[in-house]
Amino acid sequence: MNWAAVALVGIFGLMWVGVVVYADQGSSLPIRIVQVVFGLVLFGWAGYKAFSMVSRTYDEEGSNR
Repeated sequence: MNWAAVALVGIFGLMWVGVVVYADQGSSLPIRIVQVVFGLVLFGWAGYKAFSMVSRTYDEEGSNR
């Protein structure tokens, strides 16, 4: 996994939430809540993956001793 893929997933997750909150007025409230949770899960996964990539980089270089 590279940085570009992680960044794209995170940006897509935030854009998904924005579209659901502001543009999707036709869906029912429970469906909109599920879609917002989905977007936040994508954003959270991207944050977790970025953190793991940074910590793995430090472990390989030995900088975190």
